[in-house]
Amino acid sequence: MTETDIVVVGAGAAGLAAGERLAERGLDFLVLEAADRIGGRAYTETDSFGVPFDHGCHWLHSASKNPFREIADRLGHRYLKRTSRRAAHMFLKDRPASEAERTAAWNAVEAAFAASEGAGRIGRDVAVSEVIDPPADWARMVEHWMRLLSSLDAEEISTLDLARYADTGENWPMLDGYGALVAAAGRSVPVHTGTAVTAIDWSGPGVSVTTDAGAIRAKGVIVTVSTNVLAAGAIRFTPALPAAHADAIDACPCGYAEKVALGFDRPFPGLDEVAYIDTLDPSDSARSAVNFTVYPDLRGHPVAVGQLGGSVSRDLERAGEAAMVDFALAALADAFGSDIKNHVRAHRVTRWASDPWIRGAYSCALPGRAARRLRLADPIAERVFFAGEATSAEAYSTAHGARWSGLDAADRAARATRK
Repeated sequence: MTETDIVVVGAGAAGLAAGERLAERGLDFLVLEAADRIGGRAYTETDSFGVPFDHGCHWLHSASKNPFREIADRLGHRYLKRTSRRAAHMFLKDRPASEAERTAAWNAVEAAFAASEGAGRIGRDVAVSEVIDPPADWARMVEHWMRLLSSLDAEEISTLDLARYADTGENWPMLDGYGALVAAAGRSVPVHTGTAVTAIDWSGPGVSVTTDAGAIRAKGVIVTVSTNVLAAGAIRFTPALPAAHADAIDACPCGYAEKVALGFDRPFPGLDEVAYIDTLDPSDSARSAVNFTVYPDLRGHPVAVGQLGGSVSRDLERAGEAAMVDFALAALADAFGSDIKNHVRAHRVTRWASDPWIRGAYSCALPGRAARRLRLADPIAERVFFAGEATSAEAYSTAHGARWSGLDAADRAARATRK
């Protein structure tokens, strides 16, 4: 049986950071990743369009304090600075929105977030839907952005959890790919890919970690997989996880967020290097609003990436790739005319909800249960430690929150190992 000091389960941003810190501490460790690549929900590839496409995280949120911004500077990975998430362009069915309409729509979105966060700041832990009342004209735009930023619908988002998220408002897109940056930051960490952990036995003085490649004895284990993977029982714990941990996992599920990326054979003239576009069909109340990040002529490869969230993302992902592409193209036709469908040269959709090693997007605490998130990072018996975006009280749902949690869990594990 293989023996080591610490086993790290998962090689996403949290697991790679944990490996970095354990190496600094001089400990023996193994990082095990079930997938055939590192990065987890940070994944950049260039095969689809010839340019970097982030399937998962893409923006340096809270960039001025985001550790990945400093890493990007050191490694020479490019990003763009943005001061507002407001889209510069908005289309209503078959016409551009007026400046007054665009302003009214975004005022409604920001008012809804302000009301939700305001309720949370005074300690109310209720559903966002209970404290917002957007104007009817812009309700679907508000609902879309709530889904997009929290991965669940307004009825499922805790106001207290939303208020605890520390946001500087700086959301800077990574031109060279966030997934590529996470992988580059962790390139010194040895990772055993294609090695799934199926069980963790913490009944003895240390832990026994069962993988599909054999068993490992260790003094401790750092578990960085998503709450949905834990909730699904993909890793069997012996003894079972304490009730407080199981309750916290259930209270902070990963919701739904997918992307539909479309490559075109012609540029989009008149747009910024990276343009944000909102679309809404006022005549079709059943159709969700949707926004796009458009790279109008990225190295000669125009690409538009549609963002889906919450129940809309869930339903379209279950309907399949064709349904996802059709939905995105219908919205793009509102902005650029029906002929745009004839200029698609490639497409790619994400399927995070169907990925057995991820099973969702990013975590969101359910109404009335926000306090449970604070328990997720609690160690068990000083030998089972947890990390990942869901364990971060103020930077959940982000790669930098995951990184901070991995470093912290490694420090805790190192101290416990040396007692």
